[in-house]
Amino acid sequence: MAIDQTLLGILACPVDKGPLLLVENELLYNPRLRRAYPIENGIPVLLVDEARDVDDVEHESILSRAQSGASS
Repeated sequence: MAIDQTLLGILACPVDKGPLLLVENELLYNPRLRRAYPIENGIPVLLVDEARDVDDVEHESILSRAQSGASS
């Protein structure tokens, strides 16, 4: 199930309150903090404890796969 673009425009990182990138309906990504939030059964899990840190290599990979729902 794809995340609606309207919803994506409303969602924000719970840490810095900035926009998130949608990555292939698998995760929401904050490139500023390099934090990835999972999407489980079509529902974004925007809990700080559920996010994971991303290293440099994965960061570049995620950015190349990301679809921007909002400008950075």
